[in-house]
Amino acid sequence: MDWLSTSHLSSEGPTLRAWRKASASRWRQWLFTRRLWRRSPYVRTIRPQLIELKPTVCRVALAAQRRIANHQGAIHGLAIANLCELAAEMVTEVTIPGTLRFGPRGMTIEYLRPARSALAATARLDKSEWCEAELVAVPVSVTDAGGAEVVRAVVSMHVTTAG
Repeated sequence: MDWLSTSHLSSEGPTLRAWRKASASRWRQWLFTRRLWRRSPYVRTIRPQLIELKPTVCRVALAAQRRIANHQGAIHGLAIANLCELAAEMVTEVTIPGTLRFGPRGMTIEYLRPARSALAATARLDKSEWCEAELVAVPVSVTDAGGAEVVRAVVSMHVTTAG
């Protein structure tokens, strides 16, 4: 592990440790994703795939699937919102210090154009100072297979002390 992959923001928690182990092989990534689906049953409905997870950044992919398409053939807006929330929760979980807990409080989402191909959601949380309790905005950008941004979201996370 080099100094670029370490973070002064938080100690490496169990989720990040498990991901670092899993990212070594596609089979382990598949197993990690299935455990994630079990932990958050609503995530199973869209069948996302974790691509990258580290403090400050999370990338999650979503394949274009007929079962999550709307009547116009585009990926349904609620499936994309679900993807945004997952990316924001994962980046928050691995970025905040272990003494803090979080929960989503709300989301502002802007649909820029119909999503008709595979998607990738990128959530970023660049924050180094943490208070005991605060509302944190986590921006999420969703791009299609061509790299065009289709959705922009901000997920509000309520961060508090454990207990």
